[in-house]
Amino acid sequence: MRIKLTVSYDGTNYCGWQKQKNGISVQETVENAVFAAVGEKVSVIGSGRTDAGVHAKGQVAAFDLAANIPPEKVCKALNTVLPPDVKIIKSELAENNFHPVRSAKRKTYVYSLYKSDVILPLKERYAVMINGKLNVNLMRKAAGVLIGEHDFKSFSSTGGGVKTSVRTLYSLEIKETDDEIKFYVCGNGFLYNMVRIIVGTLVKVGEGKLTETDLKNMLAGGGRKIGGVTYPAKGLCLEKVEYE
Repeated sequence: MRIKLTVSYDGTNYCGWQKQKNGISVQETVENAVFAAVGEKVSVIGSGRTDAGVHAKGQVAAFDLAANIPPEKVCKALNTVLPPDVKIIKSELAENNFHPVRSAKRKTYVYSLYKSDVILPLKERYAVMINGKLNVNLMRKAAGVLIGEHDFKSFSSTGGGVKTSVRTLYSLEIKETDDEIKFYVCGNGFLYNMVRIIVGTLVKVGEGKLTETDLKNMLAGGGRKIGGVTYPAKGLCLEKVEYE
């Protein structure tokens, strides 16, 4: 039977979701937990490759299990052996043709900034400090340029290895409170470092160093050098993955 998992993790101590030679990954951690809990060596496929240091509230993964365990109880079995920074929020039976990547329709990432003149230890692990004033209204207006289907090549880092850089953004909301700014980015898929570059570019807009026209030029193939820096991984969290 195919088991669908909803996985939450603090990515600080991991080299990303996918197994790597240079460190421990979340994927490997979950696979080891399956073996420890039920004695089966499985391949756990995730909905996407979150990078080193990126967190997840609702990563989706799946694997095939031979053991006769009620699907909803797989969650508890794995959580008894998983470390505190990786936990299964939900386990359920999936159709045999369910694939976490190919079946996904929308993904939502959240990027978090916090406003402060000094590093705040209770925020620093999951957000990036900004100590200058940003014009959020300008940022929101410029974000509208990115909505829809575009070639986002200028908003990605090299090394992604994808066939096409065309993606669709369904929404890009920027929510501000007294001490935080959060970017909610929903799309059908994302390029390597795409959300982190979008955030870095919009921050430049908020600082008055870039304009809507600059973003339009980037979409028109103006290149990565126009945009802002790639913001740190720790501020990024995979919020949810949606399926039909």
